[in-house]
Amino acid sequence: MITLRPSHERGHAHHGWLDTYHTFSFADYFDPRHMGFSVLRVLNDDTVAPGMGFGTHPHADMEIVSVVLDGELQHRDSMGNTSVIRPGDVQRMSAGTGVRHSEFNPSPDHPVHFFQIWILPDRKGLPPSYEQKTFPEASKRGKLRLVASPDGRDGSVTIHQDARLSIALLQAGESLSQPLTPGRKAYLHVARGNVLLNGQPMAAGDGAQLVDEEQLRLETPDSGEVLLFDLP
Repeated sequence: MITLRPSHERGHAHHGWLDTYHTFSFADYFDPRHMGFSVLRVLNDDTVAPGMGFGTHPHADMEIVSVVLDGELQHRDSMGNTSVIRPGDVQRMSAGTGVRHSEFNPSPDHPVHFFQIWILPDRKGLPPSYEQKTFPEASKRGKLRLVASPDGRDGSVTIHQDARLSIALLQAGESLSQPLTPGRKAYLHVARGNVLLNGQPMAAGDGAQLVDEEQLRLETPDSGEVLLFDLP
């Protein structure tokens, strides 16, 4: 069964410096029907204005994954990590017993557009840790590229949960298919463009829950970028 989550039904807030869409309940947006999906708790689509950002704030017992689409995102945390996340990069921060961090758009001219993803960890009280890797565009062209997994397989970042995140870039006329593991769930989010998911049209910002589906089939009339979560 495929259950669509249209882009316009997501929570939305515009704070001037931050334009944000929430697939699941977050901050001032609360919908008891959308509190997460399996262990996927937060999927925020954020655009931060030039020179602005999130001040230092705490997290605990959460796997936080950031994926930048456009622009740059500067990260600092209480573990001593300082980095800049760019398109193609995937950052994983395990908050564990507690960490403080900030996220800032260092550009004076250009906004940064990124996804903030929270995944519930498989256990509490982990030591905080950080990881960042780059996945070239070519590795995602016409195929699902694994970028996060519980075992770091194929060079992916390691998350403390039996969940996986893959990203695919499709050009006009391209298609791909992938079998789905029985007994598991999947969530597909369209980051950009338009795709057909098992024949159903989806546009940027749309999401879909897949339960008891044997296979995922994607094609696009023009171009598209998707995030696919494989979930317990």
